[in-house]
Amino acid sequence: MILVVGGLADTVTELVCARLSDRDYPYRLLDLGTYPWGYRVDWHWTESGVSGNVEADGWSLDLHDLSGVYVRYLGAEGRTQPPGVEPSWTPALSFEHETGLMALLEDLPCVVVNRAAGGISNSSKVYQAQLVRESGLRTPPTLVTTDPEAVRRFYDDCRRDVVYKSLSGIRSIVRRLEPSHLDRLPLLRHGPAQFQAFIPGVDVRVHTVGDRVFASRIHSEAVDYRYGGREGHQVAMEPTALPDAVASACLSLARRLDLMLAGIDLKETPDGDYYCFEVNPSPGFLYYERESRQPISVALADLLRHGFERETPLVGAPMG
Repeated sequence: MILVVGGLADTVTELVCARLSDRDYPYRLLDLGTYPWGYRVDWHWTESGVSGNVEADGWSLDLHDLSGVYVRYLGAEGRTQPPGVEPSWTPALSFEHETGLMALLEDLPCVVVNRAAGGISNSSKVYQAQLVRESGLRTPPTLVTTDPEAVRRFYDDCRRDVVYKSLSGIRSIVRRLEPSHLDRLPLLRHGPAQFQAFIPGVDVRVHTVGDRVFASRIHSEAVDYRYGGREGHQVAMEPTALPDAVASACLSLARRLDLMLAGIDLKETPDGDYYCFEVNPSPGFLYYERESRQPISVALADLLRHGFERETPLVGAPMG
């Protein structure tokens, strides 16, 4: 049995449930939009590991019967306000119960996509960059600072071709540092930002699913293709093959971070070098699957049902 922890208000979770149904893999949904109301999670540690069950209206699941868990936590959106509870209490109650749920998922012996510990590096892009380099991937020249003059020097050293982005795991739009932005640099004294040398080339998004690798080549003139449409840019995507060394490094990085599913952002330069920008521990792969026609969700469903069955990385073929 597979347990899906998420909310159907999230399209990625909805896709995972649909794919499990398509493949006739039995699963249960713990809907975080209504959790903990309507559910009972009863578990404890024993000498042999975690024991317990999850119950909802009409079903009960023994934790020992789990082959895999997919979890994608919700934000404030997608949650319903339970009747009879003071609205101001709801966030704290939800946080307390989800923290207990995270503790349970950390210790389950089955495949968990993904345990909370695997995403910790995403909260510090500097720390994550160190792990990226140790896994054999390049990273761009980077400056993290609150010093405006340090940014000016970095800007000149990089031939005035620099991008800036957030340091945290919260999504931000990557933008080019323009001369008109330099007057705003004193604002850095209120909090650091990350600056990187702009790397020319083609964006490549890699999804690792267990021991499988799915790479998508993105064609766009936008600095941040995710928001290319807002700037009037076209975005096209196609499956691509990675050099063996790069594919192996991506798998090594995902394993190092304990991520069964990872979204890795790369760029291939005109000289054929690959640079890694960051790793997403809860990737919204629906966009890439829809555009590149690669069966990422199929591989994920198989992983949740069967675990690891291969010893060498495989590149996914497009869906028919």
